[in-house]
Amino acid sequence: MKSKLPFNLTKDQSFYEALSDWVGDVFYDILPEKGFDLRDEQVFMAFQLNQAYKQKQVMFAEAGVGTGKTLVYLLYALSYARYTGKPAIIACADETLIEQLVKKDGDIQKLEQALELNIDVRLAKSREQYLCIKKLEEKLNINESFHDIWEGLPPFVHETNSMNRFTHYGDRKEYAHLPDEEWNEIGWDSLQDCMSCVYRHRCGQTLHREHYRNSSDLIVCSHDFYMEHIWTKDSRKREGQLPLLPEASSVVFDEGHLLEYASQKAMTYRMRMETLESLLERLSASDMRESTLYQIEDIMLSNEKWFTLLEQGAKTGSGTDRQYITRSSSTLDQGKLLTESIENLLNELVFESEMYVMDDYLLKVVEEYLEQIQYSLKLFLEDEKGIYWLEATEDEHTFVVMPRLVEEILRTKVFSQNIPFIFSSATLSYNRDFSYVAQSLGIEEFEKFSVDSPYEYDEMMNVYIPENLNGLDSKFGYAVEQLKRNNGKSLLLFSTKEEMNAFREFYRNESEQEWKVIFEGDKEISHTVEEFQNDRSAVLCSYHLWEGLDIPGESLTQVVIASLPFPPKDPVFDAKRKHALNPEDEVDVPYMLLRMRQGIGRLIRTSEDYGKIHILLSEEDSSYREVLKSILPVQVNTMKV
Repeated sequence: MKSKLPFNLTKDQSFYEALSDWVGDVFYDILPEKGFDLRDEQVFMAFQLNQAYKQKQVMFAEAGVGTGKTLVYLLYALSYARYTGKPAIIACADETLIEQLVKKDGDIQKLEQALELNIDVRLAKSREQYLCIKKLEEKLNINESFHDIWEGLPPFVHETNSMNRFTHYGDRKEYAHLPDEEWNEIGWDSLQDCMSCVYRHRCGQTLHREHYRNSSDLIVCSHDFYMEHIWTKDSRKREGQLPLLPEASSVVFDEGHLLEYASQKAMTYRMRMETLESLLERLSASDMRESTLYQIEDIMLSNEKWFTLLEQGAKTGSGTDRQYITRSSSTLDQGKLLTESIENLLNELVFESEMYVMDDYLLKVVEEYLEQIQYSLKLFLEDEKGIYWLEATEDEHTFVVMPRLVEEILRTKVFSQNIPFIFSSATLSYNRDFSYVAQSLGIEEFEKFSVDSPYEYDEMMNVYIPENLNGLDSKFGYAVEQLKRNNGKSLLLFSTKEEMNAFREFYRNESEQEWKVIFEGDKEISHTVEEFQNDRSAVLCSYHLWEGLDIPGESLTQVVIASLPFPPKDPVFDAKRKHALNPEDEVDVPYMLLRMRQGIGRLIRTSEDYGKIHILLSEEDSSYREVLKSILPVQVNTMKV
């Protein structure tokens, strides 16, 4: 059922004419009367989006900090959703951005209050943000701290009768006290066999899915979740399931420059040695022909040997848990043998299914997983098409593969839809050129515009690039000194988790500080951000929050960037470098500059903000000083240490 449009639509006007008139009234009259600033950049963006919605175009909307771009796309997404009767999807770069959008006093609530609207907005969080009851149950005998969580589950989770009523539960935010390491032990992961889980219909994420699907206005999710929806839509339909998300009227990608990485992540296949063995053991317990049992035994032996060869040739990169795989002749030969064995088993299972003696559901699960493994192996054997690595722990061995290029998949599965797609970010272009992001996403036709921030940065910000910082101790010592001078109230951005933890060890020797130091990962991320915002003297250390962190006011008056955020040396970025004519200029430097622009953008969030930026360069990074200056909004104050 359609909700009422937020404006009157007469017989003499088209929807787009009435929408344009209403948006003009909103920005020129209604919002200024409610205390909002009138911004020319915001009005310009609004009328550009009107054309994008009218023509159902892909639009790259690059708008600097302070232009109010979120309010603009919310007005259009909401109006078009009510006009079409289908919800709009707002896909944010990560869960932190989602929380910023829907939090108390966030942009959606401000819009509701200013325009006296009741917006039906619902969250569709990534599956990793939900508790896995099966994993929790398995860990009860290993970790006693999980017993309180188990006892705190709603009563219907443990009941076997049909549910007359239920409550939503299992969101990561409900367990904010757990550090990421403990949450990963009980949170959902991609290797869970949900279809055969006994808790399937009492699972928190499944119950929540029914809730957000019924939104009439806006569904807010992450890039990862949207791309997982796209990638799994067809297979879920084949299995008689609904897609993860409903059909949308339009899609907005907030911080849209990060969509390529979410796309690759969503299209990743994970092949775990232990999962295949477990599935085949369950299958072999069924009634089946002797030839099928022999084929299962061949695959299990071949699978174990293949993983052994992978481990023997694996090499660990710096700053990553992804191990490089050596494409030796023995590994390739064993991969081909495993592929052939899987093909033979799939043929055998066709005959087994016709005999109707095996569990049909288990058979479908095994066939689906075997087909995924086949595709994974094909990408590995055809070197140019895949990016692959090994993740190995004491208990698990996982082969990971993703397609190297996602352009064709995005072109056919996403941008072929005849609906508006809006990319919103302060950093979508490189010198006003949008071709890099367009090509990486398979977008051939698009409209674009760029508007600068309305802020007078020269009066609000000082940037320092100190000289002669050799080694981590020198950098960290400088950072601690700046924290003391600023009395906390700072964000420290690190390139990796390892670098952040190195600072944690260094900082333990400091005992005179009067402020709290908060580290990302010690608690749930939205709780961490809220704690930092509410403590006017705290320091936040993070390696993820280069984008999306929105902390105006006195809580954040200084940003210290501990190192240049170059992409990691891992198989994913090495594949990009391998296929670039000039890897540094085409991959490393553009990525670093984009993240730098985002990191610097954490400081000034409103017209009343002010503060300092410190960029700490090592001796080998000093050659990037000039290119850094080209992206800074103010002149640099060079400091000697």
